[in-house]
Amino acid sequence: MAQKPSIPKGTRDFGPAEMAGRNYIFQVVRSVFQKYGYQCIETPSMENLGTLLGKYGEEGDKLLFRIQNSGEKAALAPEKGLRYDLTVPFARFVVQHQNEISFPFKRYQIQPVWRADRPQKGRYREFYQCDVDVIGSKSLLNELELVQIVDDVFGQMGVRVCIKINNRKILSGLAEVSGQPDKLVDITVAIDKIDKIGIDAVKEELREKGLDEAAIAVIEPVLTLSGTTQEKLTRMRTLLANSETGLKGLEEVETLFGLIAEAGIRQPVELDLSLARGLNYYTGAIFEVKALDFAIGSICGGGRYDDLTGIFGLPNMSGVGISFGADRIFDVLSGLDLFPKDGAASARVLFTNMGEREIAYSLPIAASLRAGGVACEVYPDNTKLKKQFEYADRKGIPYLAIVGDQEVSEGTVTLKNLASGEQRSVPKAELLSCLQQA
Repeated sequence: MAQKPSIPKGTRDFGPAEMAGRNYIFQVVRSVFQKYGYQCIETPSMENLGTLLGKYGEEGDKLLFRIQNSGEKAALAPEKGLRYDLTVPFARFVVQHQNEISFPFKRYQIQPVWRADRPQKGRYREFYQCDVDVIGSKSLLNELELVQIVDDVFGQMGVRVCIKINNRKILSGLAEVSGQPDKLVDITVAIDKIDKIGIDAVKEELREKGLDEAAIAVIEPVLTLSGTTQEKLTRMRTLLANSETGLKGLEEVETLFGLIAEAGIRQPVELDLSLARGLNYYTGAIFEVKALDFAIGSICGGGRYDDLTGIFGLPNMSGVGISFGADRIFDVLSGLDLFPKDGAASARVLFTNMGEREIAYSLPIAASLRAGGVACEVYPDNTKLKKQFEYADRKGIPYLAIVGDQEVSEGTVTLKNLASGEQRSVPKAELLSCLQQA
């Protein structure tokens, strides 16, 4: 009995319709990244395990896909793993190629990443990230630029989002004033789950990590703080008065929100003090983007990292970046029916096949259309016209170019609009301009 074909859990096949949607997402983000002066790089799917371990926290390390060494000298080769994100490989790239690149270095990267996660809605084991980072500058103008990029991308897609911002220095200050400065990682990992598990479960996790009730009493009201950005900042200044780090974080947030106000960002931007981003390497501003009209987790996330390259031997190289989750953005665009309607069509027009003479007449016309930038197909088999109509309809091809004995004799093509049913006779020399204007 033949084996039933399957793919690993948490991975997916993408047919032509899905790829049309995914390529639309990649095209929009790529064009916006390039508009702001970012350059494309790519890194290998696998990295040496030592490059990846210890960069994502204890929970992240558990989700690394390890690759079994094989080949002649497998026992001597360093262990390897599939990349977990694009940021750590980017830091490794910067250190390795530091003499070839100009700083500040602005790069974007659109590639798949892998996580040994439990597959569920909106969470996959293999998924694409679209990362944009600038490294070699501490200016908050870089943070502003990332907010502008988010605003631009989702504005083009017609998706309403909320851009949430916090600062890891504020969270460090919170750990200090709660009397638990050594528990920063435990605090951020716990409160990063607040949207998924709720405030009570977060408090329970903090207790399990060894925080006492007095510390939790300091942290809890911050996580539920409401009001305007200015009101939140005023309240936090009082709370963090004895933390130099915390006050520095508040100052950075206030400056960034001032820049955002001047830049005329159209999407709502919110200071969310419960936003933690569980990754250990963030040191300043942190970002998360949520769709307002579709229930799914965050569709973008990122932040400032002050010394990610230091672990690879290049200290004090500050960077900031944000990652667009292409798979979740796809789910949002699908759910809201926002993909371009003609995106899946592989061609604009299909030439019918009604015999050798007609095909000999159609081929040079089809070639002239392609040369003029109009995608077209010639049906390969001389079969019933109904079958050729159905083929065009299934593929979403909007026009049928009917070529029979009469058209060949008259030097014309009968152009049929499959959506409206309207058809007209067009001189073959005018077909290109006719389709370009349609």
